[in-house]
Amino acid sequence: MAKHEQEGNVLEVQKTRLKPPPLYKVILLNDDYTPMDFVVVVLQTVFAMSREKATQVMLQIHREGMGVCGTYTREVAAAKVDQVLGFARKYQHPLQCTMEEI
Repeated sequence: MAKHEQEGNVLEVQKTRLKPPPLYKVILLNDDYTPMDFVVVVLQTVFAMSREKATQVMLQIHREGMGVCGTYTREVAAAKVDQVLGFARKYQHPLQCTMEEI
């Protein structure tokens, strides 16, 4: 380590390592009322998925009860959840979205 002297004191330079921020996955939950086409539109609009990818994720949500739409930092994931919920509310669908830390 490098040492520097300052007025009789010895200062050591410490290397600090920053760890990356924790990531969160954004999850859409299946329900019996939201049309599949609407879920595809949400995935394309909010998560910038192609129609093919959005259809695959929608089918996973339909079959398994939930599906991961993406992985983001906490602030971005929270914004995505808010966008989905606002979009669903605007079109009067009960679509639910949540996030959980990886």
